[in-house]
Amino acid sequence: MDWTRGHTIGHGSSAAVSVAKSCFSDEVFAVKSVELSQSQFLQKEQKILSQLSSPYIVSYKGYDVTKENNKLMFNLMMEYMSGGTLTDDIRKQSGRINERLIGYYTKQILQGLEYIHSRSIAHCDIKGQNILLGKTGAKIADFGCAKSVDPAERDGGAAPIGGTPMFMAPEVARGEEQGCSADIWALGCTIIEMATGGSPWTNVTNPISLLYQIAFSGQSPNIPKFLSLEAKDFLSKCLRRDPKERWTTKELLKHPFLEQSNSKSTAIQDFFTSSPTSILDQHIWNSVEESETIDSTIQTVSSMDCPLQRVRELGLNSGKPNWCWDNEIWTTVRKTSEQNEGDDYKEACGTVTAFSGSYEMELESCFGSEAGGGGQGIQVPVPTGPIGKKGIPQSEDAKKMKNVNVLQGVQATSSVAIAHTPMQSPESSTAS
Repeated sequence: MDWTRGHTIGHGSSAAVSVAKSCFSDEVFAVKSVELSQSQFLQKEQKILSQLSSPYIVSYKGYDVTKENNKLMFNLMMEYMSGGTLTDDIRKQSGRINERLIGYYTKQILQGLEYIHSRSIAHCDIKGQNILLGKTGAKIADFGCAKSVDPAERDGGAAPIGGTPMFMAPEVARGEEQGCSADIWALGCTIIEMATGGSPWTNVTNPISLLYQIAFSGQSPNIPKFLSLEAKDFLSKCLRRDPKERWTTKELLKHPFLEQSNSKSTAIQDFFTSSPTSILDQHIWNSVEESETIDSTIQTVSSMDCPLQRVRELGLNSGKPNWCWDNEIWTTVRKTSEQNEGDDYKEACGTVTAFSGSYEMELESCFGSEAGGGGQGIQVPVPTGPIGKKGIPQSEDAKKMKNVNVLQGVQATSSVAIAHTPMQSPESSTAS
């Protein structure tokens, strides 16, 4: 497939997203590109997405390898979603979404999760920034952390753990397991994000403190008091600390909270019909063609492969798209296995490592200008004492917690990678 690359509309930790158009039709799609030598995780995502087909999952459009500026690039093509991310929509609606629309989005996310869980796939990074909106509603995107939970596909090694600390389930924060039930916990956190416009865990921005609080405090995120009884009960089923007690997607889809979303209300109907349906509706492509810098902003590339078609998509704001998915306050992490997965990731992104005892934290040095030109890494001690009032482990090392924001200018919510062995509780650490 021959296609034309337009404006860059977003950046991730290691890749860039551009708007693109087929040379032989008016089809517009998005392309996520990264150097071939650094494309391990993008290729992993491509393999997963190419197997999926659901109205609640961002459509796979294909992939290819091109040579641009004397570099081989791996390109992942994805369905274009005109409404941006769910997080963008929360901002547009003054920081919170009304409960009826929350129910509508929640049902669609659950239907997407039911689809992938039935295929023994866990998403591992459900959050507002990874839910995209279009004319038909919400779709799950960004399968970079997704993995198979089928025991038959395990190679005997430790299963990778990934996601975003603010949305991690307790068992994931402890490094014990990450199955489909962890997606349910993350969904509960995402509902709180929709309802409040804030994080599910308040007053904790330090990623290490946060992980310890989630893992060992025995607490769950606070459920907003202003929600209906049905919504509160629904959240209580998602946010049970024991993964065996959390409801499944099938059970949650029958919950009374979702009954109000069985048919679109007038408000929901108006929201989607007023949203732009394609990049052409927003005159984005025309603005590219009319630009004085057209020669520098558009390149025509020919596919070197005969690829299958797919790709995930990421968000944009109303009007001109903005697909920057690392601007959030969330932190995306991945746990590498005992094998060479961690080495591959270091080679792909470049990392700085901070470690203490059995807990190791790798942070990508791929943040660009937002991290001060890539960021400078520092050694981070990991406290092992009991949890304090604000979720900060209390020990001699607690005095050094100010150093935990490893990249200057990046809060506990920028994209990082984490590798760790299962954590022991503060009590068991002290006893040993």
